[in-house]
Amino acid sequence: MLIITFVLYSFCFLCHVIIMEMRRLSIFEIPPTITHQSPKDFIIDPRENIVIHCEAKGKPHPSFSWTRNGTHFDVEKDPKVLMKPSSGTLVIDINGEKAEAYEGVYQCTARNEHGTALSNNIVIRQSRSPLWSKERNEPILVQVGVSLVLQCRPPAGLPPPIIFWMDNNFQRLTQDTRVSQALNGDLYFSNVLVDDTRNDYICYARFPHTQTIQQKQPITVKVLDSSPAEERRPSFMAPLGQSSTQMVLRGGVLELECIAEGLPTPDISWRKESGDLPSGRTSFHNFQKTLKIVDVTEADAGDYRCTAKNSLGAGHHIIKVNVKAAPYWISAPRNLILAPKETGILTCRVGGDPKPTITWSVNGVAIENSPKDVNRKVEDDTVILNDVQTGSSAVYQCNASNEFGYLLANAFVNVLAEPPRILTPPNNVYQVITNRPALLDCASFGSPIPSITWFKDSQTSILSGDPYVIHGNGTLEIHVAQLLNSGKYTCIASNNLGTKENHVYLEVKEPTRILAQPEYKVVQRNRNAVFECKVKHDPTLIPIMTWLKDSGELPDDERFVVETDSLTIRDVTEEDEGTYTCVMNTTLDQDSASAMLTVVEQPDPPTDLELTDQRERSVQLTWTPGDENNSPTEKFLIQYEDLLHQPGVWHNLTKVDGTKTTAHLDLSPYVYYSFRVLALNRVGYSQPSKASRQYRTNPAAPDENPTDVQGVGTEHDNLIISWKELTGLQSNGPGLQYRVNWRQKGVEEEWSSETVANTSKYVLSGTPTFVPYEIKVQAVNDYGSGPEPVPVEGFSGEDLPMSAPESIQVLVQNVTLAEVHWEPVPSSTVRGRLQGYKVLQPGRQEEAQALSFSGNRTQGRLPGLQPYSLYTLNIRVVNGKGEGPPSANHNFETPEGVPGPPSFLRVKDPNIDSLTLEWGPPQENNGRLTGYTLRYQLVNNSNDLGPVEEMTLPANETTVTLGNLKYSTRYKFYFNANTIKGPGPAITQEAVTVMDEGELYVDTRMAAGDTESPHPVSPITQSLRPLFHKVRPIGPVFTNVNSSVVGEEGAVISWEYSGPDKNVYVEYIVENSKEEWKKEFVNGSNGSQTYLIKGLKPGTSYRVRVVAKDHSEMTIHSTEELLITLPAMPNKQVDLATQGWFIGLMCAIALLILVLLIVCFIKRNKGGKYPVKEKEDAHQDPEIQPMKEDDGTFGEYSDTEDHKPLKGSRTPSNGTVKRDDSDDSLVDYGEGGDGQFNEDGSFIGQYSGKKEKDTHEGNESSEAPSPVNAMNSFV
Repeated sequence: MLIITFVLYSFCFLCHVIIMEMRRLSIFEIPPTITHQSPKDFIIDPRENIVIHCEAKGKPHPSFSWTRNGTHFDVEKDPKVLMKPSSGTLVIDINGEKAEAYEGVYQCTARNEHGTALSNNIVIRQSRSPLWSKERNEPILVQVGVSLVLQCRPPAGLPPPIIFWMDNNFQRLTQDTRVSQALNGDLYFSNVLVDDTRNDYICYARFPHTQTIQQKQPITVKVLDSSPAEERRPSFMAPLGQSSTQMVLRGGVLELECIAEGLPTPDISWRKESGDLPSGRTSFHNFQKTLKIVDVTEADAGDYRCTAKNSLGAGHHIIKVNVKAAPYWISAPRNLILAPKETGILTCRVGGDPKPTITWSVNGVAIENSPKDVNRKVEDDTVILNDVQTGSSAVYQCNASNEFGYLLANAFVNVLAEPPRILTPPNNVYQVITNRPALLDCASFGSPIPSITWFKDSQTSILSGDPYVIHGNGTLEIHVAQLLNSGKYTCIASNNLGTKENHVYLEVKEPTRILAQPEYKVVQRNRNAVFECKVKHDPTLIPIMTWLKDSGELPDDERFVVETDSLTIRDVTEEDEGTYTCVMNTTLDQDSASAMLTVVEQPDPPTDLELTDQRERSVQLTWTPGDENNSPTEKFLIQYEDLLHQPGVWHNLTKVDGTKTTAHLDLSPYVYYSFRVLALNRVGYSQPSKASRQYRTNPAAPDENPTDVQGVGTEHDNLIISWKELTGLQSNGPGLQYRVNWRQKGVEEEWSSETVANTSKYVLSGTPTFVPYEIKVQAVNDYGSGPEPVPVEGFSGEDLPMSAPESIQVLVQNVTLAEVHWEPVPSSTVRGRLQGYKVLQPGRQEEAQALSFSGNRTQGRLPGLQPYSLYTLNIRVVNGKGEGPPSANHNFETPEGVPGPPSFLRVKDPNIDSLTLEWGPPQENNGRLTGYTLRYQLVNNSNDLGPVEEMTLPANETTVTLGNLKYSTRYKFYFNANTIKGPGPAITQEAVTVMDEGELYVDTRMAAGDTESPHPVSPITQSLRPLFHKVRPIGPVFTNVNSSVVGEEGAVISWEYSGPDKNVYVEYIVENSKEEWKKEFVNGSNGSQTYLIKGLKPGTSYRVRVVAKDHSEMTIHSTEELLITLPAMPNKQVDLATQGWFIGLMCAIALLILVLLIVCFIKRNKGGKYPVKEKEDAHQDPEIQPMKEDDGTFGEYSDTEDHKPLKGSRTPSNGTVKRDDSDDSLVDYGEGGDGQFNEDGSFIGQYSGKKEKDTHEGNESSEAPSPVNAMNSFV
């Protein structure tokens, strides 16, 4: 591909240079040059005008004249002759004239002031088609078998006519090795037959120029058989003799002919005596009688032997071939453009045989007759011009001739003085692929011829040497272009008259390469084929992907789907097979890769089934394989049909290797066989072949007996003898029966026999119970008995066992396992085959449970017993018939065990410091209960367990009340029952003491498998069922969640929390961020909470939420996300907190709040201390609301506070308002506090019902702040 690209590029460059040269020459005055002329031998049609061409160019444009037969031909004096304007072409009007008058040798002369050019001698001859001379052909009489020649002798025409033989009906005569036409047109018969008799052998001559056909008088041939010729060895009819000679011109066509006669008809063969016949240029014609060699060379000279051979012998003829040559060019003279004082050489080198004679002329005059020139020297085929002068331009003619022809060439010498000119267009861009040659043109003209130098980019050095080569025409070649060769190139043309430069550009591109080539595919018909073709190319070049099939275009079929880098052929068929080529073309290069597609399918079925070597028990089957469909046959499956016993059912007989076409088949007697063959390849089985002819085997005695013979009794007094019947194929003949033989084993008695048919069993009645028998079953048909069968053993029927086991003993191993022992029964009482013993255990609810022990056992283990239980069992013998009588019942007891877990554990009547537990006794006591054990311990905020408290409870109790518990605290309880054997498994429960009068949280997260134990008590077992209890529905644990911005880098979050988990976090993240949430731990106490988030970025929006997590860091509760946006710039407004009037106003408000608090304190304490519950019952304060059923919340005191510190107040770092530790502080009396107070020793709970409020403008609330918080802000 690289070579082809280079050649094409060079050709294009050469064309470009020629065009440039022509343009260049059109600029300057030049001598004439002949550009077009008629052929040397010009045969004209006498019915058409004669046109003799002569065209020339030059500057100034040349004038033309003609000579005829060596003398001047005055065109203007002949009105029939016209010379075309600006041309030397003659048009001769022969209308009313004879064309013969213008026959002759014509030569055209073209001249201007710089020289004269001559055309070839053009010989004008009129085409001729003369008539056949009058003749009378006598009939030819010839005997059968002799040779015959019918001569044609056509009239001489110009050019020679084309000869062929036909009959009166214009049908060509049939030719063959016996009858053929020679090169001279004669018709040769190697030997004649009676069928050659006819009276219409007609030779026709067709003259191509006039398109006329002349015919010879018909020839009559009569073949006589009165004295037929004898058979004879060949002899040659043409050419005659042992040898002959033939001459041919170099470059022409050599035709050698040998025609022989003989009986039988001889065959012709050729060979060259001194070597092989030339390859590629040799052909045989006329039934091997003509040897044709085209483009003859001197090497084709030599002796050629033709041999004629038949059954009686052979004949030989040698043709000596001489090769001569008309003159031919070795190096024709070329035009010269010389500068004054330069030297030029004209060379006229020719070949030929005999050697041509060379003569020179100047401007049409023989050089020896032209004016003398001391600077000119002639040496045979060379003219040397030294120190040429301005005005010495001329046209030189070289004439080379021998007896076979001549050559004439014109070459001008133009003497010019011109500065350099660059003909290559400026700023040409050349693109080439990496590692390929690059050719940069610099076509120039000047006289003297300019010298060319090249520079790259801004370099000052001349480019020469590897990798650059500067050719004689100025072209710069880079043998192997690389990316670094890209750039700007400058060529400079200079001679002694001046300098000229030109710039071109070279771009070296990455080559196109196929990275993933298509791979060879073998695809099943109707499947899809996918060829991949992934390509890498220079990104600046536009690629075009083309797919070809077998070097042609893809079929116009929608099943062919071409995608970016693949070709998919859907539902392939056999026509899709072939070679698929992926071609990636760019403007500079291409790459291609090919892969074959082979379509496979199941093989065609075999044909031509034939049975051979037929014997009594075998036959040989042969077949012809079908088409493999591109997948080699792996196996042949041979099937048969039994037309006698199972017509229509085909059975597999055998398989043979896929390379075989025969199989030796073993057969059975008394079967009507029909065979068929299936072929298997990798795709699957073929269709079955056509069935073979039927092949019947003769009947014979059975070869085998029934199998699977058994003797089994179904009743205590019978024996059923059964067997597997023979198939029709196994019967070997008609009348198949079964001879059944039996006798009792171990008893001296003869065999009993019975013959049955069409059955597979025989029932023998009246047998003793369970005794052994010897049994035989033999196949019998009309042609004899099968082989002697081997006896098998069988038993008559069983009966129920007669006795039961005795001496039963039970050994208790533990509370759930016991062992039972017994004495075996006598074998005579089993009355059958002993299968084992069955132990029956009537349960405590009288539900019988059975355990079976196989074999002749005397003991067994009884697992799965219940502790502290009374069991009864009996044992029975088991045989094949069933169970025998039971033994006497045997009683035993199991000892006490530990009890099961209590059935439930519940929490009821919770209070501030106490609660009541209620439980149910175990479902399985497993003994006498001695009591219960209760252990419990508190669980702190970090899920650590406190010390274990333990108490023992009597067995008859089902409730207990625990006092002195801590309020609002989680406890974990462990509860189990006890017997004298110890404690049973415990169940667990967790609960929280109440936080408010109407609220109790009970943990319901008890999971199966919880084995957490109190310290230091040992682990306890899992609870049987969820034991946690919700006293009342509980609302959301997070309420009244609000947020506000503090300054430019902070935000305050407030909420109320009522959950049990103490791990509370404030989490926040930048809005639309993919980072993890940042979290900050907050004290998880119940009630109102606030938290200040610091270090936030001004002008940024954050998503914030509050979450509660358990001890495993799993989120249990979460608030909805809040969106907080911090201000981007500092607040330029005046800070009111620093203004005097504002401070005075705040002081007045604080004083007013203090007075209000004192009034409230006095009013609440009026009438002395009293329980809060009684106060609520006696005074239905409208502020106190009962719990609402619909929202699941407890009764709360209404409050309008938002629990936010006033602007400028001092708060702890965690954002909450610090309270005094005293239970009687004013904070506890405020409506908005977290306060729990003991006014009369009772737990009041939390008076902190809140309402959600919207935040506006920083920390400013839309409602009045809490008095308590207001006071704290001034502390």
